[in-house]
Amino acid sequence: MHVRRSATHVEILTPAKINLFLEVLAKRPDGYHEIVTLLSAATIYDSLTFTPRRQEEITLQVRWALGYSAKNARHGAATHAAHELQWGDVPTGRENLACRAANLVRERAGIRDGAAMHLVKRIPAASGLGGASSDAAAALVAANAAWNLNWPRERLVELASELGSDVPFFLTTGAAVCRGRGEQIEACRTMRLHYVIVRPPVGLSTPRVYQQCCPVEQLSGIENMTESLKRGNAADVGRHLINSLQPAAASLTPWITRLQQEFRRHDLLGHQMSGSGSSYFGLCRTARHARRVASRLRSLRIGTVFQAQTAVAS
Repeated sequence: MHVRRSATHVEILTPAKINLFLEVLAKRPDGYHEIVTLLSAATIYDSLTFTPRRQEEITLQVRWALGYSAKNARHGAATHAAHELQWGDVPTGRENLACRAANLVRERAGIRDGAAMHLVKRIPAASGLGGASSDAAAALVAANAAWNLNWPRERLVELASELGSDVPFFLTTGAAVCRGRGEQIEACRTMRLHYVIVRPPVGLSTPRVYQQCCPVEQLSGIENMTESLKRGNAADVGRHLINSLQPAAASLTPWITRLQQEFRRHDLLGHQMSGSGSSYFGLCRTARHARRVASRLRSLRIGTVFQAQTAVAS
């Protein structure tokens, strides 16, 4: 997350995330699932501008970055099922998680000031890349700075946990192992990894994918992945990629299997779905390798293709 503060507003670039490892352990009494996952921030950024105002209202305007809004239409499928979401399905106003985050800060701070927020989206919706959670974390940080609250990171993490399972991660840097429903965070050493990511013409609903998933019977253990990252061995990272939600997602849309088949053709270190989908990523050897693979995948017109790498906060 990159934060820039001026005399009138706070602007934040907030990244996407990749799940290098994800196992679903059990269904919890509260309706969530017990998971263990390793998240890595990736260099696809939404931009949030937060301008404090004396009026009590908090407003939010959302738009797609230039060239993004029409991408799904160009690559879109003719039909889609009820559990599949499109590129532009981003709520505005109070339904947006970033707006809820700002209102939560104001409520807990007991202040009456409002704000005008402007969100420019580049992280696709319903993609397993954490866009909504990232935006919410950005709103927490921006509100804290713009309203001069000076709350410590620990307090923001507490609020983030109330908003969503992935939100606390975006208040960290680099990579982290997350447990529980995702809110128990342990930062871990990472390395620069190079990705090619494809978001197909349709997205997937996270609750729907979890409803279809089966908890793993035999744990793979996340230690192999964390050790590979510590050693800086990208090839080992590729060998230890795991996402136990992928079969559930593949049962809901044929795009997951199609992307898996396409990625097998491109000599990658490893590949899998991110989060609950529908985005699919491949781990490349170098930035040059990633550029070459991204170019080949774009020619197939199978969705929106991103080239990215591990993001580190400034």
